[in-house]
Amino acid sequence: QVQLVESGGGLVQAGGSLRLSCAASGRIFSMYVMGWFRQAPGKEREFVAGISGGGDTTYYADSVKGRFTISRDNARNTVYLQMNSLKPEDTAVYYCAADRATYSSRRVPHATEYDYWGQGTQVTVSS
Repeated sequence: QVQLVESGGGLVQAGGSLRLSCAASGRIFSMYVMGWFRQAPGKEREFVAGISGGGDTTYYADSVKGRFTISRDNARNTVYLQMNSLKPEDTAVYYCAADRATYSSRRVPHATEYDYWGQGTQVTVSS
């Protein structure tokens, strides 16, 4: 079992930055592919970014490429999402998720591939 707890959300003006954190329980955190997803009101959950267990491979949705950076600190059992140049359309609840399988660029964008989810943290970007 893995428990995930997100933090770092809040209200920010367009053009601003936020850093989300996701703290994981368990002793084998480095074996999990980690992903960030988001869900805006009235919309389906969508992929944002993913990272391999060792942190050497990352994958981003086109909508955030060049603005968001995913990283992880396996010694701290934590994955991060640095969000820069935020836009109102980035407003959503952001979730982190963990996948036990080996990293694959075909799997990482798909929410159904993930085994564990956090409770989410709200990010609101004002115009």
